[in-house]
Amino acid sequence: MSRLILHIPPGRPWGLGNLSPFCTKLETYLRMTETPYDSKPPSMSGAPKGKIPYVTLGGELIGDSQLVMERLERDRGERALDHGLSERERAIGRAVRRMLEEGTYFTGIHMRWIRDEGFAMISPEMKKLIPGPAGLILRLIRSKLRKTLHGQGTGRHSHEEIVALAIADYQAVSALLGDQPYLLGESPRTVDATVYAFLEGVLRPPLDSEIKRAVLGMANLVAYTERLRKRYWSDLAEG
Repeated sequence: MSRLILHIPPGRPWGLGNLSPFCTKLETYLRMTETPYDSKPPSMSGAPKGKIPYVTLGGELIGDSQLVMERLERDRGERALDHGLSERERAIGRAVRRMLEEGTYFTGIHMRWIRDEGFAMISPEMKKLIPGPAGLILRLIRSKLRKTLHGQGTGRHSHEEIVALAIADYQAVSALLGDQPYLLGESPRTVDATVYAFLEGVLRPPLDSEIKRAVLGMANLVAYTERLRKRYWSDLAEG
């Protein structure tokens, strides 16, 4: 089979795998499984679901980070990261992943795009990816995301309430992790790719927020993030 092509935006802003936690999640999984891959900028018109990331695998386009990972897990058989997990462990992994991707994610959108300090931080990085009148496009994206957050529900809360929701989510992850090296025990599993992506998205950008300060106060989450970064992302510059 031909080498997998990972379609993600270029760049490693602030030492992140990607601006998108879903792109970081999928690339982390590929590194965890030592899957050979090449990165290529995406074509949104050609994206299977109109979103990133997506991959080309054996000539087939596959969209959605989770669906890609599930396909690769099936292909790996007994070498799958989640091979041998109990039903309970799989349920915990799914619950944590869904919490982060379907809940915590929107608090991150609020912090990066709706809050003025976050928008000022992310705009220069986005301008590197946008041809043409980037300022106008970014304002349109911001307006669209504001409506998305309102429809989803997060945008109906006050800033203080949104911060509290995010911190409670990370406290839940911290409690589940405890003193284990990985979320489900001694070995890394697929859920760790998601958890790592979200923690890096809070800890590495130069945004001093209540959420970041709270996560920095959770020593096991900080150590966990550093552990996975050292193991799977040692090629990225520190700082």
